Amino acid sequence: MATSDLTVHGAGIFGLSIAWAAARRGAKVRVIDIAHPGAGASGGIVGALAPHVPELWNSKKAFQLDCLLEAESWWHKVQSVGGVDPLYRRTGRLQAIMDEAGLALAQTRAQSAKTLWQGRAAWQVIAATGADWEPHSPSGWLVHDTLTARLHPRAAGAALLAAIKAKGADVGIGPQSAADGPQVWATGYAGLIEMSQGRARPVGSGVKGQAAAFRYEAATLPQIFTDGLHVIGHGDGTVAIGSTSERYWEEATSTDAQLDVLIAKARAALPCLAHAPVVERWAGIRPRSRSRAPMLGAWPNRPGHFIANGGFKIGFGMASGIAEAMADLVLEGRDTIPNDFRIDANL
Repeated sequence: MATSDLTVHGAGIFGLSIAWAAARRGAKVRVIDIAHPGAGASGGIVGALAPHVPELWNSKKAFQLDCLLEAESWWHKVQSVGGVDPLYRRTGRLQAIMDEAGLALAQTRAQSAKTLWQGRAAWQVIAATGADWEPHSPSGWLVHDTLTARLHPRAAGAALLAAIKAKGADVGIGPQSAADGPQVWATGYAGLIEMSQGRARPVGSGVKGQAAAFRYEAATLPQIFTDGLHVIGHGDGTVAIGSTSERYWEEATSTDAQLDVLIAKARAALPCLAHAPVVERWAGIRPRSRSRAPMLGAWPNRPGHFIANGGFKIGFGMASGIAEAMADLVLEGRDTIPNDFRIDANL
């Protein structure tokens, strides 16, 4: 494949990750985005890389586990080639256990994780201590998993962009029209709308999310998940919180009172944030396939064209594995895509 061209449409997390995986294998890569890298949901501020619970195991959860376990090495290679830090760190996560039933379930999951997580990460039940950086737990117990990680979405995009350019990739802005050679379409929400045209039901849609960032130093502390809210300490001295999930909206990038509610919830959950200033409010549309899983594979009835889309909420956490699976398929003709991610699940 080293002498052939690969065009990647879309410079979000999927597009840039696939471009990186292909460039590392010797492909001559071109990336085209209609706006600019990270213009859509991949330009957000949250960046939680959190696992599914260790139960009811399936191919989707197994694939995500592999991605999370290999993420540190994968992102280190990106940084070493491009020289830009994606602000990745495996910090773990704390979650409150609400009652006795929740405690019993958490203990069962802890046993499952010992096998399913291959001894490379743990799902632990620990006593709450009442520390400042800890969710309130009515039961007096917390779940602490050591698998959850974070990166800053914008830093990750910048790191990928620098790495693929270092490998000789061409990155441009312009219309996303077809070109010669293999084409990967990683065009997010707009791509889902385009693929839905002429079909009896849409293959996917967009879900608006709103998030905020506080100025507060928590870069080495575990993530907090409480009452549906993610709280992530980033390596740039901010704490991100998010996000809303809005199926209906009027303005894609505007924030409103729904974000004010999240900010108040975060300050109530972690009083150490009570006086931390809000330094950014963000909103954007995240691509959600009908099946909720990523859509990966060859584009039906369009030879030489491939789709990578629909990474709703889990796109950054699975980006490394998705990139390698798409490179396997497009460059080498090897189909390693999990059945749960196949395009026909949404058509």
